Amino acid sequence: MKSLNFEENLLLLRLKKKDPDAFAQLYDLYVTPIYRFIYFKVPRTQDAEDLTSEVFLKIWQYISTTEDVIGNLRALLYKTARNSVIDFYRRSVNREISGAEEILQTMEDLNQQSVLTQIETRLEMKNIESVLKQMKDDYREVIILRFVEDLPITEIAKIMDKSRGSVRVLIHRAIKVMRGLIAKNGKKSF
Repeated sequence: MKSLNFEENLLLLRLKKKDPDAFAQLYDLYVTPIYRFIYFKVPRTQDAEDLTSEVFLKIWQYISTTEDVIGNLRALLYKTARNSVIDFYRRSVNREISGAEEILQTMEDLNQQSVLTQIETRLEMKNIESVLKQMKDDYREVIILRFVEDLPITEIAKIMDKSRGSVRVLIHRAIKVMRGLIAKNGKKSF
């Protein structure tokens, strides 16, 4: 974890100097997780692609023009992604979560898995999507950040503008709700 912070700080310094290679490195490093984070929150694949591009454009503009100290580059990216999704829904009237087929197609494109693994992934994603659809936004978001994106509680707190304690409670409640929904749907519990 220490080396990642050191590498991120070096990358950040290069970005502040408007180094296009540094931006390409940032993009390569974070495009998949940011896309995945957004994908679970918007109705269509195209929306997720557009918002992902928007996030990286905003980051490039912000870093190259701000004098503010940026303490955590990854948290800044996720917070920008989160705010972009919020703005998207403010502009949009359609609030549906994307269908299982689009998620599965994207997973196939991103991971190039074997046929057997793809079938297992389809079943798992369908079950996960079904449960996530039934959860309120904060619970869905904290589950994705913690268990899909594997972010530490400290970063989730920065992204969601909450204290670490609040995030821990939110995770606990989200898991409890998720377990209840899984049990209600007749699926095995975590």
